[in-house]
Amino acid sequence: MEDLQLLIDLHRSGPRQGPGGAAETRRALELAGLDRSRPLKVADIGCGTGASTLVLARELDAQITAVDFLPEFLDELQDRARFQGVADRVTTLACSMDALPLAGAEFDLIWSEGAVYNIGFEAGISDWKRFLKPGGKLVVSEITWLSASRPHELQAHWEREYPEIDTASAKIGILERHGYSPEAYFVLPESCWLENYYRPLQRRFDEFLERQGHSDRARALVEAERREIAFFEQYSAFYGYGVYVAKKPGG
Repeated sequence: MEDLQLLIDLHRSGPRQGPGGAAETRRALELAGLDRSRPLKVADIGCGTGASTLVLARELDAQITAVDFLPEFLDELQDRARFQGVADRVTTLACSMDALPLAGAEFDLIWSEGAVYNIGFEAGISDWKRFLKPGGKLVVSEITWLSASRPHELQAHWEREYPEIDTASAKIGILERHGYSPEAYFVLPESCWLENYYRPLQRRFDEFLERQGHSDRARALVEAERREIAFFEQYSAFYGYGVYVAKKPGG
């Protein structure tokens, strides 16, 4: 629990809790080709403090259910939504993404940026399908190999960290096997990792360590984050986040 509280303290004030960008969220939204002639129902699963939620709230006439298992992140999201004047469009729900208390066939759009790895891509997209209306859209980003081969060190690292990492063609095949119709795919640019996520995170390290009294656990967390950043800077040509857009047939 102490380590979780450290993660919350480090990441809560950040603009986002993973790679991404407002322009890329809007691009994925455009590729989803939603019918915007009527109000929509949206679930943003693993929303963190709401970087994507707030873009969706500004872009759509929609009621958005923003889901995260950390109430502290949802409190931050609610504050940001009020500041941006979209609080009436966002309802927060604190729960695990693998035990969602949502009604079946309820949503026009299920969105999840940089979060499905918590339960695994296949488990997530297969479970969440039941919450989509016929014809509803799924937009999910997932760690993806960008080449057919990669250095041994990198392969070994991701086999330990997230064995489900795979190529885009394999991920699209999983979507098809679970009854989706894949519609679009693109890769987040490096700026979504470096300028939008890692650099702001690095700028928070010193203040975080001060707040935590430079404890051993806090210093270990910062060192782990630094290793992750250095690893991406070295190997970014081989992996990244793929954004997948798919449709539930029918409707």
